Amino acid sequence: MGSSIYGVSSSHISLFLFFSFLSLSTAALPQNPSGKSSPSGQINSNSVLVALLDSHYTELAELVEKALLLQTLEEAVGKHNITIFAPRNEALERQLDPEFKRFLLEPGNLKSLQSLLMFHIIPKRVGSHQWPDPKTGPVKHNTLCNDHICLTSQSTGKKTVDSAELVRPDDVIRPDGVIHGIQQLLIPRSVIEDFNRRRNLRSITAVLPEGAPEVDPRTHRLKNPAPIPVGAPPVLPIYDAMAPGPSLAPAPAPGPGGPRHHFDGESQVKDFIQTLLHYGGYNEMADILVNLTSLATEMGRLVSEGYVITVLAPNDEAMAKLTTDQLSEPGAPEQIIYYHIIPEYQTEESMYNAVRRFGKVKYDTLRLPHKVVAQEADGSVKFGHGEGSAYLFDPDIYTDGRISVQGIDGVLFPEEETQTVKKPAAVKVASKPRRGKLLEVGCWMLGSLGGGSGFRWCQ
Repeated sequence: MGSSIYGVSSSHISLFLFFSFLSLSTAALPQNPSGKSSPSGQINSNSVLVALLDSHYTELAELVEKALLLQTLEEAVGKHNITIFAPRNEALERQLDPEFKRFLLEPGNLKSLQSLLMFHIIPKRVGSHQWPDPKTGPVKHNTLCNDHICLTSQSTGKKTVDSAELVRPDDVIRPDGVIHGIQQLLIPRSVIEDFNRRRNLRSITAVLPEGAPEVDPRTHRLKNPAPIPVGAPPVLPIYDAMAPGPSLAPAPAPGPGGPRHHFDGESQVKDFIQTLLHYGGYNEMADILVNLTSLATEMGRLVSEGYVITVLAPNDEAMAKLTTDQLSEPGAPEQIIYYHIIPEYQTEESMYNAVRRFGKVKYDTLRLPHKVVAQEADGSVKFGHGEGSAYLFDPDIYTDGRISVQGIDGVLFPEEETQTVKKPAAVKVASKPRRGKLLEVGCWMLGSLGGGSGFRWCQ
């Protein structure tokens, strides 16, 4: 039984003292002991954000203020703890590319700067003791910019955040978060893409407008050639880059590997000729390109200057039908092969889709002004006209992005030559003179009028 003091039991006194102490303790405690922001938007002086602004990570704190992220970070702290990976000041002052830093501080790139900074913050508390074990491998954590970073540990005790080493673990600890010091800046892929895209646009807009290139009509070369970027298409059409005809001296063409040649056309032509020989059935075509003419060298020069070609290669059976007269004329082999070279890159699929869609398609050839006609026939592509046509027989014998070789089962000739060759010889028919016919009619009229005397006179 509890004793009574002045009529009040000791148990009642104990309860009174307990509630009095509880009320005093509740009044003495802060309203937000975790350091999170209050509903009014204010943050506690013990918050991790205040610690960041007052820490020795001055460069990062300055970027946070310039990115206008304080309001966003206050809301994030009000919802959950955060972990900040803060790069050293030296990483932002001296080790950062000046052009990239200038890009981040431009007013038009505010979203890129915000994404970069929020990539260093994850919406949960991760202490240094919570790093994954080396045996378990990396662990991904989502960041405030809707991207993820990987935390890894090595058997040597080294801890990393993506590619940055953890140099000051648990550097700043507060009730609502923790700050870890890292070796370098973390850059998300989206910011890198924005930077590269903006840099490319700047390089394009910095190019001064220039007039059309001026071509010397005598040499078919640019009068004032400008430097050609690597991989850019040639300025001149392919016909101006070709060597003169066999009656003229060969054009002075530098070999592949020169200062203006970004492709090794000679090696590519050797590869496709070697492919023809290994493929089988196209030895005659390879012999004409290499031995009978210098077209292989010229094709290599054109490819070295950036041009693309498609070769319609007749097989050996078709080449055997050529007569001696067709090959003996000066320049005849070159003209035949020129008609089988299309100055664009085509594959079996692209040509078949074209003829399926448009019916007949005319392709330019290196033999000006003649064109080769292609159309669909029997589920394949047929070139030429009538009896002088050829089918796409061996598709895509060689395709490397600049040279395409398509095997056909006939030798093609322009339509005018085909008609000239196939035209039958005209038969001469002797016609009666017109004067004799008139004389016969006149005699007949005189005979009818004069009773036969006119007929005897005509005889």
